[in-house]
Parts: sequence; structure tokens; C-alpha cells
Amino acid sequence: MPQTSHNVILSATEKYHNLCGAIEFTICDNKEMQERDDKNGGPNYLRAWREFRHMSQAELAEAVGTNQNMIGYLESGERGLSAKWLRRLAPALKTQPGFILEHDPSTLPTDIIEIWVNASAEERKQLISVAQALVRKNGTVG
Repeated sequence: MPQTSHNVILSATEKYHNLCGAIEFTICDNKEMQERDDKNGGPNYLRAWREFRHMSQAELAEAVGTNQNMIGYLESGERGLSAKWLRRLAPALKTQPGFILEHDPSTLPTDIIEIWVNASAEERKQLISVAQALVRKNGTVG
């Protein structure tokens, strides 16, 4: 009888940790994910984010001050994606550090992400206020 992997992945909310999104538990029985978990860094979406930004490994390496081989190691999980690496890579990929670990950009509402990433801190406050007002107007927030 084949053994099934039951990897539980926990991520924290932004309130508690600035690298991740909302708390989420996932049971993973996917063989590819199990193989990636067996390596140092576990699963990540670094390659998907790099491709989403239309960057080669060499271009991303140059942007973060490393070499193409290291980017390949990070993408494959041969080298772990530490908080230090996430903080270096995220600005070059115009995303949040936790998104590289948790979210495939092809499954996200990228128009909203692009607006958020390109907004200043003050503009982000305004965006939140507008979004909250729209949701209240539609009666979905109490």
C-alpha cells in the first residue's frame, strides 16, 4: 500500500508576521509537493513570480546581487528561501515576501496586486478606505 504524505502548512497573518498572508491549513498529498518538501526550502513560487515578471534567472540574479545558479537552487528548493532571501527577492519581483512562498501569481487578482504594489504608503491608506466604503455600501461589512 503506498504511503501518503500529510504535510500541514501553516502561515501567519500579517499582524503576527510580515512574510505571510492569512492563516491557512493545507493537507498536501501531491507527490511533486512532497518531493519539494524533502529538499531544504520546501515548496515555493519563486519561479512562477520570476516568469510572471518576465525575468530570466540571470536578470533576477543581477537585480538581487547573486548569480543565476543560486536563483536556480532557490527555485528548485535545493537552497532554502530564508527570510533574508525573501526580503531581497520580493522587491525585485514587485511582490510581498510571503507571496513568494504561498501564492502562484497566475491564480491571484493581479490587477489589484499591481495597483497595491505601485501605490505609496499614503495611497495604500486611501485604497483601504475606498475598499471599505465600497464594501459597507454593498452591505457586506457590519
